[in-house]
Amino acid sequence: MRKLIESTFMTLNGSIGNPQNWSVPYWDDEHTAYSVGLMENTEALLLGRVTYEGFAEAWPQRGGDPYTDKFNAMPKYVASRTLKETTWNAQVLQGDAADAVAELKKQDGGDLLKFGTGEFDKVLLERKLVDEYHFWIFPVLADGDRMFDGVELGINHLELLDSTTFKSGIIVHKLAPKA
Repeated sequence: MRKLIESTFMTLNGSIGNPQNWSVPYWDDEHTAYSVGLMENTEALLLGRVTYEGFAEAWPQRGGDPYTDKFNAMPKYVASRTLKETTWNAQVLQGDAADAVAELKKQDGGDLLKFGTGEFDKVLLERKLVDEYHFWIFPVLADGDRMFDGVELGINHLELLDSTTFKSGIIVHKLAPKA
């Protein structure tokens, strides 16, 4: 059975909006090494429509290093109610997206890695489909949406599996839902 890993960038004040505007100054060799490590067991990407569209515009023009080449080559599964056509080795999840993800997780193979945060995350949380969260906390304050704003969460306890601190000030908390 595959594992679903959520990788999310956020600011100290919990903003997840527009990470391209505040995260880039902190990208260094440690950031890259952690990202490469996340990809080691990853076989496919899971993306919401907005993230897919942004990535599909930016990533195919990149290449020439093992991380980028793997990122571009691996299958991508996109959760969308409106997207009809895809490029970049992607396909839209058919039917109920959460049901489709549950089926993907039952398949043999490597991990599914999810980037981007939005409405789809709320559904994945409610259905308890995420096996591991990697919350990248950047030492910056910014306006923007918060990961689970507007969701009646109830109680969702997470267990700390590991923390990694980078010289840049990024701290990645690796967490799993408590049983």
